[in-house]
Amino acid sequence: MGALAFVFARKSTAKGLSRIMSLPDANPVPPTSRAPAGARPAPACTLVIFGAHGDLTKRLLMPALYNLAGSGLLDPGFRIIGIDRVASTTAQWRDGLTEMMQSFTHDPNAEFHAPSIDSAQWGWVCERLEYVQADFGDIAQVRALGAKIPGNAIFYLAVSSRFFAPVVEMLGQAGLVTQEDGRFRRVVVEKPFGADLASARELNRRILAVLDESQVYRIDHFLGKETVQNILAMRFGNLLFEPLWRNEFIDHVQITAAETIGVEQRGAFYEPTGALRDMIPNHLFQLFGMVAMEPPNSFSADTVRTSKEQLFEAVRPIPPTDAVRGQYGAGTVGGAAVTAYRESPGVAPDSHTETYVALKLHVDNWRWAGVPFYLRTGKSLGGRRTEVVVQFKKPPMMMFRDTETQDLPPNRIILNIQPAQGLTVEMGAKKPGPKMDLAEVQVRFRYEDVFAQTPNVGYETLLYDCLTGDATLFQRADNIEAAWRAVDPVLQAWADNADGLELYPAGATGPKGADDLLARDGRAWYPLDGV
Repeated sequence: MGALAFVFARKSTAKGLSRIMSLPDANPVPPTSRAPAGARPAPACTLVIFGAHGDLTKRLLMPALYNLAGSGLLDPGFRIIGIDRVASTTAQWRDGLTEMMQSFTHDPNAEFHAPSIDSAQWGWVCERLEYVQADFGDIAQVRALGAKIPGNAIFYLAVSSRFFAPVVEMLGQAGLVTQEDGRFRRVVVEKPFGADLASARELNRRILAVLDESQVYRIDHFLGKETVQNILAMRFGNLLFEPLWRNEFIDHVQITAAETIGVEQRGAFYEPTGALRDMIPNHLFQLFGMVAMEPPNSFSADTVRTSKEQLFEAVRPIPPTDAVRGQYGAGTVGGAAVTAYRESPGVAPDSHTETYVALKLHVDNWRWAGVPFYLRTGKSLGGRRTEVVVQFKKPPMMMFRDTETQDLPPNRIILNIQPAQGLTVEMGAKKPGPKMDLAEVQVRFRYEDVFAQTPNVGYETLLYDCLTGDATLFQRADNIEAAWRAVDPVLQAWADNADGLELYPAGATGPKGADDLLARDGRAWYPLDGV
């Protein structure tokens, strides 16, 4: 396949961090403000992190806060209080986080990787750290936090999902989430938000008995990715795309989140969860929402989330016949041997947990009637990519053909999310020569060709939005429940019948049933080794 490249007038180079990392001085110099044009620092606030010693805090939240500090987007009055049951001091917590940040400079595969850590920038964050050893279930210890947070506060639940409702209820009993005297109190809740429709409804009920919906920020780090937000910019900022974004022109849409890694050491978590619960009602449904929602009247939080809700409500509950589940066995990925899922630590030897799922969605509205959406996600696959493939119908009359294939593939727009970041258009172009022969070519836009690349974990935008009170990229209660409602028939059918799980070798593209799901409609998956 040939390739064409856009020529961009704007060119820039990424600026790497330059200072050698060291422990912060007693009075670190605040980093120089490099706030993006039009952005303002968030208001002064205390960020209270429940689960201060967890991986989420160390690997994602702290690098994101480091990046926000370097961008000048945090107020000088910003503070961070870490809460956990682990016996530790502020100095020990800070030193552990510093060691972790240093390790990222040596690990190119880490979600946050930088050539070095700016000591002043990290020191600015460290100066604002405080650790409090406390039991989440001890009302006296939780109430004592009140003296440390007199003003604005955000409570981040970086804990297991079983603690979400109890911690919120404890905050309510302690009087820490009451908004008065102009101060805000907000709670950030990580995924998974429920394990099925019933549990999601119950979790919403318990949380909203304490908090107003405007105080709840249900976070999905997928929405913090620039390439995911670019879907809205691409659709609604360019007249080139939106007029074609409907059933008159689009044949079908594929949404893929394929991973080459297996469950590794996370078998104990993954075993009761599975691929569907882990990825579909959150990550993939958010991509689906971005791609298929109606144009909102504005980009206010409620307007955007209402547009998503209208789309989710139009999705037919998925029948089990439109769902495929698989589990990886032993195989080879990237030249390395991979043991079977059932041999992973924490996994039952006769496990029926799916590590792969493929679904077909139907949307009952005027824009998408008759256009199927195919979703797939899996582990230990032969390619790593997250992307959306929008495949168009063929022209009503084929005037031109490829002399080699005697036919031309359909046009496609591919929204590249990772590892490639950008957009690819597949179309036909005339081959050089006297004959009117066409060949398939690709036109590509890549973020790194146009914009300076800086270390980013995807939480920066979301944390900043939470600090400034912008809930646009966060899920509302009805969004959550509508997504679970769509997949609930599949979950119930799989719970009632363990049959139907297909094994696929690690390094494959998934189980045969996933290919059959599209083949029965005369379609095929876009290859994992594509653009």
